[in-house]
Amino acid sequence: MPTDEEVVQTAAEAAEGVIFAHYRQSELTDVDVTVTFEDGVLDVDVYVNAPDDTDGDADEVADEVADEAARAAGDAVDELFAAEDA
Repeated sequence: MPTDEEVVQTAAEAAEGVIFAHYRQSELTDVDVTVTFEDGVLDVDVYVNAPDDTDGDADEVADEVADEAARAAGDAVDELFAAEDA
């Protein structure tokens, strides 16, 4: 069974990977990935603040990227546990 630290690190790395696949770090005004794993419950909170773009939908896109990053974090943890069970 993975340690709590391994779970948190796996989730955070997966979330950051998604964010930085969409944005260069220098493009972001602010990014925050908070991951906790307590009593078998994974909690992932992702915030992305990108600079405004000319289309005016930067906030919507940033929210979609944050949601995708949170899902990727959960998927990565699922894979971590599946690998441990195999």
